[in-house]
Amino acid sequence: MIGDRERRFMQMAVALSRRGMENGDGGPFGSIVVRGEEIVGQGWNQVLLRNDPTAHAEVVAIRDACRHLGTFQLHDCEIYTSCEPCPMCLGAIYWARPQRVYFANTKEDAAAIDFDDSFIYREIEMPHNEKKIPFITFPDQEALQVFKDWKEKGDKTLY
Repeated sequence: MIGDRERRFMQMAVALSRRGMENGDGGPFGSIVVRGEEIVGQGWNQVLLRNDPTAHAEVVAIRDACRHLGTFQLHDCEIYTSCEPCPMCLGAIYWARPQRVYFANTKEDAAAIDFDDSFIYREIEMPHNEKKIPFITFPDQEALQVFKDWKEKGDKTLY
């Protein structure tokens, strides 16, 4: 259910999207991470500002929240974002494990302003040898050994 609380937080995410866009930091995307009534992380698209293709609003907000909370899990948090997450941000969100995500604009709205990620969704399903960027299997025994060592490691932290 969407109430005044959710509207207030979404407006904050939207305000970040505008601020970043007007500052020339990147595209018009903003995001906040909320725990209870507290904003624990915030971000806006900073791809141009940082020369970092991964500096999307949700990723920046997740990084900020995790740093603020001293954890890599956001299981007791919610994410508000001005647009439906792209495939990269969707992956980051699942790894962070928030309770829920609220988004304003849709991926179709983003495509209409030239932020179209549909090609990535298609590429994910393609066999490696048919992708636009070639993905080449390169088996390595030492790499496999590192995985075996991880599996047997007794003091690992799973995430």
